[in-house]
Amino acid sequence: MLRISVNIYVFLVVLLSIIACNSNSQQVSGKNGKNTIHPAVGDPVKGAVKPLTYDTMSPQVKEIAQRIDKFYLGQSRAGFSGGVVVGYKGHIIYEKYFGFANKEKKIPWGPNSSCQLASISKTFTGSAVLYLYQRNKIDLDKPVDYYIKNFPYHDVTVRMCLNHRSGLPDYTKFIPVYNRDTRTPIDNDQMIAVMTEHRPHIEFKAGTRFTYCNTNFAVLAKIVEVVTDMSFREFMSTYIFRPLGMYHSFVYDPHIGLPDEAAISYRFNWVREPDMFADGVSGDKGIYSTPEDMYRWDQSFYNNTLLNNQTIELAYSPCSFERKGVKNYGLGWRMLCFPDGNKIIYHNGWWHGNNTSFYRFIKDNFTVIVLGNKFNKAIYHHASAIVGIVNGVSGKELDEEE
Repeated sequence: MLRISVNIYVFLVVLLSIIACNSNSQQVSGKNGKNTIHPAVGDPVKGAVKPLTYDTMSPQVKEIAQRIDKFYLGQSRAGFSGGVVVGYKGHIIYEKYFGFANKEKKIPWGPNSSCQLASISKTFTGSAVLYLYQRNKIDLDKPVDYYIKNFPYHDVTVRMCLNHRSGLPDYTKFIPVYNRDTRTPIDNDQMIAVMTEHRPHIEFKAGTRFTYCNTNFAVLAKIVEVVTDMSFREFMSTYIFRPLGMYHSFVYDPHIGLPDEAAISYRFNWVREPDMFADGVSGDKGIYSTPEDMYRWDQSFYNNTLLNNQTIELAYSPCSFERKGVKNYGLGWRMLCFPDGNKIIYHNGWWHGNNTSFYRFIKDNFTVIVLGNKFNKAIYHHASAIVGIVNGVSGKELDEEE
């Protein structure tokens, strides 16, 4: 894996020089949006919206794009439905869409097809918490019950939720134990109310080990609401999505539904996945976005648009060391940490028929984004395949499900 990173770096240095000399870049601008000032948080960042830039003219990039196209021709024939963006140093070098966002209406996937990100949503929730931490609105080492009154697990801190060391039970498992209705979506307040009333057994003593758990980020979304006196949906729109020009990104609300262009979630056989109780809970999942918007999200970290370098380094710092190896988790991010200090920052997602993958080779500012709306576990192998195409060697070490 280390060899892959070194080789890809050599290639990308050459590619950067090609892009820098290319004067035929396309530009895509977003819609105009107004940012509002909220007294609990202050003024959203301004001047952050930048047009996406493309490099598709150079022979080298065309050759790479053709190879990636050949790979996706096979994937499309095998049933892949979704969108792909590959970016380098702020330039999109490959972007394409396959299949249907809405099979019944024959609406094809396109740049505006918002897709359920599943657990990639955690990167947004974690960054929202860190954005408020950076503004001295949240103390990461305060217990959760400092923010959420009557929260029943007194030893759990905000930081423990961010790095999955809280020991909290998984709400997707305990809610059906106490609620007979498992079809009607509940929200974060209702989830926490069940926790408060029934106190499902904690998985382990808080802070003692890592266990990935969706409850952590649902709780964090509620903390954002408490601190800002805004809904999570409103906060994300006002302080994250609109300032970054992510005009096709939003937090899903089952009471509002999806816009017409959004990608519907399908099983492998094109049968729609219906909403169920967990679909109203957000923070752990529930954010919809497009590959282009996700690339804006990716680039915001290189530009310090929302978070400064110190906060970003905090987010990228590994937090669990019980097991040896390069795999770890920071504050809202999965990561591969190598002995030379190089890191690959990533997150995958899986919810209903949505499989999603987001790999960030941060040393090289090289990014692979794959969003799918028809159940397809092969999506988790796409990043390694693309690295292999670009690099000329296998990237199978990257393969990992949500």
